[in-house]
Amino acid sequence: MTATLYHCRDARSFRVLWMLEELEVEYRLELLPFPPRDRAPEYLALNPLGTIPLFLEGDARMTESAAICHYLATTRGDGRFAVGPGEPGYAAYLDALSFGEATLTFPQTLVLRYAMFEPEDRRLPQVADDYRQWYLARLRGLDAMLASADYVAGDRFTAADISVGYALMLAEFVRIGDGGSPRIAAYWERLRTRPAFARAKAAQS
Repeated sequence: MTATLYHCRDARSFRVLWMLEELEVEYRLELLPFPPRDRAPEYLALNPLGTIPLFLEGDARMTESAAICHYLATTRGDGRFAVGPGEPGYAAYLDALSFGEATLTFPQTLVLRYAMFEPEDRRLPQVADDYRQWYLARLRGLDAMLASADYVAGDRFTAADISVGYALMLAEFVRIGDGGSPRIAAYWERLRTRPAFARAKAAQS
């Protein structure tokens, strides 16, 4: 059964697109304008929240990007992109999977909204700057994860790196940066030069 991903270019759904390309599995990509709840109102019939991603496969219906990556990593690819309960680094894997979204991407969304997406008269520079600083401060956690390893968990590339890596990709778009950490810069370079990352970028063009 072919999975379907509803996606907006470079939005959170990119995590899922990247994961699918890492797995080299067949999928159907539905590209939507951003934000879909305003620019593609017919999408609300599929997802009443109007958010992306929306991932459909048989009875599976999922809307959280990190959770979809974990689902894919544990149902395909012989588990090589996940860290299992019996392996060292399992707790770190689960933590990093959520860290990429809840800790890193969340403050970036406030920067995006109040520095870029709102009409000029509704922008709030102080809010944007506060959350920009919040994001940069949270990078200390990522720097610590990379202190003795090339990846965030399990001594190998996993779905958790996709979760975190998307936040670093978004930081480039928002021009927040990497906090000046050489470890984070080297880590991001390892991620962005993966062939599957390049394929995912090309797939959404």
